[in-house]
Amino acid sequence: MLVAHLLEVKGTMVATTTSDTTVGAVVAELVRHRVGALVVSPDGRQIEGIVSERDIVLRLSELHVDLLGRTVATIMSTSVRVCSPSDDVESIMNLMTEQRIRHVPVVDDGRLCGIISIGDVVKSRIGELEKDRNELMEYITAR
Repeated sequence: MLVAHLLEVKGTMVATTTSDTTVGAVVAELVRHRVGALVVSPDGRQIEGIVSERDIVLRLSELHVDLLGRTVATIMSTSVRVCSPSDDVESIMNLMTEQRIRHVPVVDDGRLCGIISIGDVVKSRIGELEKDRNELMEYITAR
């Protein structure tokens, strides 16, 4: 299965923020969108970084309440692993496992066009396994 198929199912909306947004505002956006990460982008097309719940928790342990007034630029990950719509979902699953990341932005022709989470990958894999199971059950019971 390709990443493009996942995007067809889940949609291409990507929650973004800018690097000058406060961490407190980012927390509110994560809650509002019910997501685990925001892509940091000046225009919704280019990627400057990504900020996740994990980034916030790691820095919160150091800075406590002072963190909420800081800008996203001070905590975001700037080394962002991306994929394309033509990538195989299994390769993205391996990337997420090996790099210990949960969100991979999707880029097409240099522009942000979606995001894949570990939850999307797991849901897709469960769907594939369920389809295989049903096909096997039909094969067995048809005999």
